[in-house]
Amino acid sequence: MDHNSTAATAAPKTRWYRQLYFWVLTAIVIGILVGWLAPATGIAMEPIGTTFVNAMKMLIGPIVFLTIVGGIASVADLKKVGMTGLKALTYFQVGTICALAFGLVAINIFRLGEGVNADPGAIKTSDSAAKLIDAGAHQEWWQFITHIIPNSIAGPFVEGDILQIIFIAVVFGIALNAIGKVGAPVLDGVQRLTAVMFKILSFIMKAAPLGAFGAMAYAVGKYGVSSLTSMGGLIALFYATSILFVVVVLGSIMAFLKLNIFSMIRHLKEEYMLILGTSTAEPALPGLMRKLEYAGVKKETVGLVVPTGYSFNLDGAAIYLSLAALYIAQATNTDLTIGQQLGLLAVMLLTSKGAAGVAGGGFIALTATLATIGTIPAAGIMLIFGIDKFMSECRALVNFTGNAVATLFIAWWDRTLDADRVRRVFAGEAVEPLPAQAAELGAGADLNDDDLHQVPVPGKDPAGVGHPLPSDRRPAYSETV
Repeated sequence: MDHNSTAATAAPKTRWYRQLYFWVLTAIVIGILVGWLAPATGIAMEPIGTTFVNAMKMLIGPIVFLTIVGGIASVADLKKVGMTGLKALTYFQVGTICALAFGLVAINIFRLGEGVNADPGAIKTSDSAAKLIDAGAHQEWWQFITHIIPNSIAGPFVEGDILQIIFIAVVFGIALNAIGKVGAPVLDGVQRLTAVMFKILSFIMKAAPLGAFGAMAYAVGKYGVSSLTSMGGLIALFYATSILFVVVVLGSIMAFLKLNIFSMIRHLKEEYMLILGTSTAEPALPGLMRKLEYAGVKKETVGLVVPTGYSFNLDGAAIYLSLAALYIAQATNTDLTIGQQLGLLAVMLLTSKGAAGVAGGGFIALTATLATIGTIPAAGIMLIFGIDKFMSECRALVNFTGNAVATLFIAWWDRTLDADRVRRVFAGEAVEPLPAQAAELGAGADLNDDDLHQVPVPGKDPAGVGHPLPSDRRPAYSETV
C-alpha cells in the first residue's frame, strides 16, 4: 500500500467552515458592511485592527532573526549563503525593473492624467501629507545603504526595522557558524526559541478574524467610497496592471520552474486573506516562511530570501510608484520624454528601497523620486492621497506573491528546489515532513501547511500505516475555529 495515499486518508480534511481563511474572509465582508452602513462605528473599530497587527509585528522581528541565524549557523559552506544572497539581490533588481516598466507602459497607453489640468501652485496639502512630502524631499538615494547598519543591537527590534534585523542576524549567524562546536548550545537554543515563537504565532492567529474585521471596518468607515468612485479609473488601471504582472511575469517564472502560480496562490489562501484584511503583508511573513519550508525549500534559503525580499523585492510598490509618478506628471501637464521616463525608472530603483519599512513608505519613496528628478511637482501627490488606501491591499498582495515566487526561483537557481514536492504540496497532497521538520514537530513547533495535520510522522504509527498529528501540533494557519 502506498504510504502517502494511506496518509491522505488517515484523517479527513477540516471542513471549509472551520478553516481560518473562511472566518477571515467573513470578517472582511462584515467589516466592509459596518464601515459602509455605519461609518462612525467602523472608525471606532480601529483599535481592534491595530492591536492585532501590532501583535503580529511583535513576532516578526524575533522570527526573522531566529530563522536567519538558525539557517546560516547550520550550513556547512558559508560561501553558498553568500551566493544565495547575491542571486537574490540580482533577481530583486530585475523583478523591480519589470514591475516599474509595467507601470510606465500602462499609464503611457491609457494616459488617465490628461485632462485633469491641475495647478501645482493651487494644490492644498494636508498636514499628514506635508510631513510625508518633507520626509521624501530629504530622502537621499544612498540612505538605504547606510540605514542597513543600526546604531544599537536592540533598536531594530524595538522599531521593527526588518532590514536592520536582517543585518544583525546575518552577522550573528556567520559568527555562530564560525566558532564551530562551541556555539552548538547556542544554535540549539535558537532552534528551540524558533519553535516557541511559532507556537505564540499560532495563539495570536486565532484572533485573525477580529483583526481583519477591525482593520476593514475602520478603512471603509474612514475613507468611504467617494474617493473610490471619483478616481476609479486610476484604481482600476493599477489593479489590472498588477493582475497582469502576476499572471504574465510571475506566472511565466513559475511555468519555467514547472509549477503553477494559481496552485501556489490557492495554497497560500490564508495569508492572502490576512493581507486583504489588514492591508499589509507583514503579518503573513511567518506563514509564508513556514509553508515554503514545508514545501521543500531549504530553511537557510527561505530565512534569507523572504525577509530580504520584504525590503528589496516590492513588485506591487514598484508598479504603484511608476503609475503614480506618471499620472501626476500628466495631471499637472508636465511633459516627460522617453529618456526622462527611463531616468525616472532608474531613480525609483533606489528610492523604492530607501523607504522600506518606514510608515508612509510609498509616499516617501514617491516624493523622494519627484524631488530627485525635479521636473514633476511633489505637491501633486495630493491628487492621489485620498485613494492610496484603496490601493494598499493590492500593493501588499503583489509584493507577497512576488516574494513567494522569488524564493522558489532562488532555490531553483541554487539547485536545491524539489519541484515535485512543491507541486504536490501546492496541490494539497499529503507529504511526509522533511527530517529537520520532523525534528521540529518533536520539539512542538507548528509547521504552517493546510494538510500537515494529516501527514504521518515516522516512528509515531504503531500500525505502520500513518498516524495523524495530534491536535496540538496542527499548523498555525489551519487551526480550526
